[in-house]
Amino acid sequence: MMKWYRADLHIHTVLSPCGGLDMTPERIVHEALKKKLDIIAITDHNSTKQCIEVMEVGEEKGLVVIGGSEINSREEVHCVTLFESIENLKEFQVFLDAKLPEILNKPEKFGHQVWVNRHEEIIGEEPRLLWSALNASIDEIASEVHRLNGLFFPAHIDRMINGMLRQLGFVPPDLQADALEVLFLNEPRIAEVKNQNSSFSIITNSDAHEPEHIGRRFTWLKMKELTFEEIRMALNHQDGREAKAGND
Repeated sequence: MMKWYRADLHIHTVLSPCGGLDMTPERIVHEALKKKLDIIAITDHNSTKQCIEVMEVGEEKGLVVIGGSEINSREEVHCVTLFESIENLKEFQVFLDAKLPEILNKPEKFGHQVWVNRHEEIIGEEPRLLWSALNASIDEIASEVHRLNGLFFPAHIDRMINGMLRQLGFVPPDLQADALEVLFLNEPRIAEVKNQNSSFSIITNSDAHEPEHIGRRFTWLKMKELTFEEIRMALNHQDGREAKAGND
């Protein structure tokens, strides 16, 4: 039997230089449950290093938490990546470490880049600037994500900064994506994107950098159960599964 689940698949933590200092594992899970979300994804800029701590808290509290990241490609296009297993998450981090430029962060200018445990104790710091564009193209990133059996979709394609429509002017016809994420569903150009890319699900997520923003935008997923494979099928509208932008 199919059921609709409420998902926010694009959330930042304290690790992202633009993330609030209160975007900690316990606070994120608390806010997600408060917003009646069934599934969330942790997607810091160019890093997966805070994911596991949030996943552990989510498992304890009864919330499905997927690990991933928001990538800045060579084209300066932001893309969301999601992974089923901790092993694949760690392997993708090796890819990120190899592709992130050796540009040092300036905390006083861009913000601190630390990850913490559930008690909000710092357990690591990323010295390189996570806002940098990777030395990898959109196609290279999508290929690596799918090699690791992950999910890939361009983030906020209609945003004026780092959105695919702004950076490229269009959605590439051969894009190997599992969905398209938008911010503003009612924009005329989104209707055009839907018409021109009807094979893609159009979804929306919070891109939260502060606790109160979690769940402000979300996606409905029609699935049989809360599993990664069911999410994949819903995003790709397979076997009766569906994904649609949230609308209460």
